Amino acid sequence: MKPHGWIILDKPLELGSTQAVGAVKRNLREAGLLGKGKNKLKVGHGGTLDPLATGVLPIAIGEATKLCGRMLDATKIYDFTIGFGSETETLDVEGEVTEMSDHRPSLADVEAVLPQFTGPIEQIPPKYSALKIDGKRAYDLARAGVDVEMKLRGVTIYALSISSLEQSFGEGDRAEGVVEGSDSALAPPPADAGPPPHASHGEEIQEVTLSATVSKGTYIRSLARDIARALGTFGHVTMLRRTKAGPFHLGQAISLDKLNEIGKGADIKEYLLPLEAGLDDIPAFDLDPDQARMLRQGLTLDEQDLIGNPAVNGLFLATENEGSPVALAELVDGTVKVVRGFNM
Repeated sequence: MKPHGWIILDKPLELGSTQAVGAVKRNLREAGLLGKGKNKLKVGHGGTLDPLATGVLPIAIGEATKLCGRMLDATKIYDFTIGFGSETETLDVEGEVTEMSDHRPSLADVEAVLPQFTGPIEQIPPKYSALKIDGKRAYDLARAGVDVEMKLRGVTIYALSISSLEQSFGEGDRAEGVVEGSDSALAPPPADAGPPPHASHGEEIQEVTLSATVSKGTYIRSLARDIARALGTFGHVTMLRRTKAGPFHLGQAISLDKLNEIGKGADIKEYLLPLEAGLDDIPAFDLDPDQARMLRQGLTLDEQDLIGNPAVNGLFLATENEGSPVALAELVDGTVKVVRGFNM
């Protein structure tokens, strides 16, 4: 049986998202699961992570690739460290320094400025980003020396707080950049926890690690730049780790070493999450065989056909045989239409 579902990779440093997809394909091929020609499984990722970032990278296999668009729109959580004193052209450790300052904030200063960056905000994306300008990637234009004008865009920061490295990394893991995460990385520090123990509240700090829950389209590098400037200094991202993407979190993620075991004969079922794991934010309703057949044929259902199911409005997962996915469907004005059909 073909595998359809999600592998959640704890992406290591210096591995691009496209390379991660390639690693999954290679392991599926070595395990005899990828297939060939028309039967070849599709593989895609649910949201790019920069090579200098680590953490949750959802990789969709087979019919789950039809849900990658939803993953791109999903809320995400990041831990990131701002190094104070310099701003770089890429807003991370890779670029040349463009601005410098001797000023250093305190933890109290940081705490006081964070509310300015919580809720709906506007930010200017980095010039070194994948945004397209006149059909070309911004980072290609920037590398070619073209003066790129990036426009303000609205995003939402749902939560922003001072974190500590121990929440996302075990001892020694930060230097390695590769770690199988734990659920502890998901929880922000308690509101009354106070500052991390390594600095007093009024002491000047060289860096700070924050946790941010953000909407789609948010650039953490831009957020770090703007926070540093609001503190009267300059800064850039020195560490970036995604701890959650949509419904997927570090507790479900596997390392690259674990992934490679699939190609060596390990049962993929040990690492594969079901397709419906990417839809746990919407209801699921089981249909009878006739209803399921109609949706598979691209036909519509009337609202009264859903008698026996709880009232539904909007998107839902249509299933058959107590859970087998049939389609991502939507009820609009009394009619059920297929948004994405699944050929399982």
